[in-house]
This record gives sequence, structure tokens and C-alpha cells, in this order.
Amino acid sequence: MTQASLGESVAQKAIHAAQNNGVSSSFTRTQPLWLLAEVTYRCPLHCAFCYNPTDYDKHTQNELTTAQWIQALRDARKLGAIQLGISGGEPLLRDDIEDIVIEAKKLGYYSNLITSGVGLTEKRIQAFKEGGLDHIQLSMHDITEEINNFITHTKTFELKKKVAAMIKDHGYPMVLNVVIHRYNIGHMKQILEMAEAIGADYIELANTQYYGWSLVNRSQLMPTKEQVDEAEAITNEFRAKSGSKMKIFFVVPDYFSDRPKKCMNGWGEVFMIVTANGDVLPCHSARVLPNMQFPNVKDTDLGWSWKDSPAFNQYRGDSWMKEPCRSCEEKEKDLGGCRCQSFLLTGDAEAADPVCSKSPHHHLIQKAIADSENPALAAQPIVFRNDKNSKKIIAGEFKELVAEFHALP
Repeated sequence: MTQASLGESVAQKAIHAAQNNGVSSSFTRTQPLWLLAEVTYRCPLHCAFCYNPTDYDKHTQNELTTAQWIQALRDARKLGAIQLGISGGEPLLRDDIEDIVIEAKKLGYYSNLITSGVGLTEKRIQAFKEGGLDHIQLSMHDITEEINNFITHTKTFELKKKVAAMIKDHGYPMVLNVVIHRYNIGHMKQILEMAEAIGADYIELANTQYYGWSLVNRSQLMPTKEQVDEAEAITNEFRAKSGSKMKIFFVVPDYFSDRPKKCMNGWGEVFMIVTANGDVLPCHSARVLPNMQFPNVKDTDLGWSWKDSPAFNQYRGDSWMKEPCRSCEEKEKDLGGCRCQSFLLTGDAEAADPVCSKSPHHHLIQKAIADSENPALAAQPIVFRNDKNSKKIIAGEFKELVAEFHALP
């Protein structure tokens, strides 16, 4: 807390918080309901749309130890976190996920393993069941082996089908995540039929959002507006026919909306991520923002990180907003959109998200859509997510692909 805030009464602080979307810079009534533990950036898949930062190779050293992760879980639980996502990279490349699951159960978390399925064996899934893991989300990529293996740059199609059956056999909800892009959007009906056939309880059709590796590959991955509209219509028709036996979530891509999303339900409102090396972030891509020092669990209390760190208070509420957001009657719906997207595309982290049709930078989104319809740009080779390419991006070898962005995605 700042010296000035020490002199305020609790009532005054509460009033100030209420005036600023429930938050003031020195006092917050929010709590991190959802903790994402991004336990490693190592991954056997090389997905062209991975949201991990393109310079992740800089952050692969000094992964948190098991003891440090367990302490982070305890500290976040004290702050009020109730849902734990265990993610990566591929979390199963660590051999201590079972220990993390057991601790999460003791602490009262609802825990969710987010996995490609690579590394999930009968022995491990049984240990997860006994340890109290609540939920496994499996990524699927297409109904064809060709597209699955192409977009992930691996041969994992048959493995994923086996893992899906294993998850179902062990009594877990069958939860599938399918990232949608140019290469599979024409298979929407077949993807839904596949999900139904393997007994999925939930399927998330997550249209690609352009951060990380997908931003580098944006022109190659982005479908047309007509394709997105058709895919959504097919989804709605399938949903109407299948009833409630399989819950279907169709996530509309930002670029084809006229208003941005409320990023992570608001910066520092309910979501907190701890990365593989211990950095504490309010969203997945926050490292792209300039002049921001993010706390690290190795040397900073998690409670201070959430409540009082400058990074988590930077874009809480709406007091930071500039025009046209400041006077917009819709600002509380989206809080100005995504700060990372704004900076990556405009160079100004406080600019109105270019996705918004009211933004003076909306032409950047329109240009990106036009570029995706340019056959020459769409035919460029994909830069797959792997250690070699991460090193190349850091070294500037793909400079022409990231030149229009104001930081490495």
C-alpha cells in the first residue's frame, strides 16, 4: 500500500473502489478465482496457433520446483482462488503433476488438466483419479489425420483418439477443445459428429485468437468471414438437433466482431497466471507490454502481487482509459478490450482495442482480414512453434514476419 492510502478509512477505500469498477489502485475487493499454472513451456507438439509467447525459449530456464508450485497453490488459495488450470506447453512433460494434483485436492481447488494427451498413460490417469483431479481437457485438431499432423507438425492423430477413450473409461467428463482455423473450419459438421461419437460431454470450438504463434501465422490461419458465419450456423443447427446431451461452445474470433471481448473478465479482476519460471501475470500475453515489471513468486509474495503490485493495478478498472473509450457508454462491457492486442497492433497499450469499430485503429483489423484473403500471403510457409524457431525469432531471423507488430507476439 502507498503511504497516502494508509491514511484512508476502509469506508473511503470501498467508495473509491466502487467508483473504479470495483477496484482502486491501492485497494481491491476482487480475488483471483481462477489460477492458471503454466507449469512448463516444453511441448512435444509444434502447433502453428499456440498462444505461448514466440520468445518462450527465454523463459524455459529455471522452471519452478515442485515445492515452489505447491507454495504458489497455497498462497493463491488463501487469496480466494478456487479453480486451478494445469497447463503449459505440455504439463505432462513434468513428472510431478501427480503431486500438484494431490495438493490441489487437499486445498479444495477444482482442478483441470489441459493437455495434448501426449504422455498420458493408464498409470498416470489412474494416479490423477486417485489424487483428486476433477477434469481433463483434451485438445483435438481435426477429423483427418492429414490436418491434425500438419497443423501440430507431429504424428499424434491416432494417439489422441486413444487418449480420448482412456479419459472416458476412467469416468472423467469428456471435454474437447478444438482450435478452429482456415485448415479445419470446413470440417465443422464432421468435428461435431466425431465429438458426439466419442461421447464428449463438452466441446469448445475455439476460433483462433491472434496472439503468440498464431499472430505470426495470422494470414495463413485466418478463415474468411463467410466461413466463420457458416461454421457458426452449422454449430447452431447441430446444437438444436442434439439437444443437451453435449454442450457446445462456439467462441467467435475477435477479428470478426465489432466489439472486443472483456479480456480475462477484466485485467486483475478474477484471473491470475503463474508461468513456468514463476512470473505472475494478469493474462497470457502481458509480457509483451512495455515498461512493465511483473512480480515473480520466487521473490515476491503472491498476495502483494495481486493486490498491490503496479503491474496488476496498471489497467484495473477504467481510470487509465483514453478517448474514445473514456466517454463510451459501453466501456463497462469490455473495459476497452485487450491491452496486449492494442499494443501489439498499434504500439499504444492504452489505445482502444482495434477490434472495436469505434477505434481509430480499426483499419488494422480490416487490413489483417484483407491480407488473409491475399493468396500470396496465405501461401507463406507456416512458422511452427518449436525451440529452434523460438530462438530464430529472438535472434531476429523472422524479422519480416513480425515487423508490423510493436513487440514479439
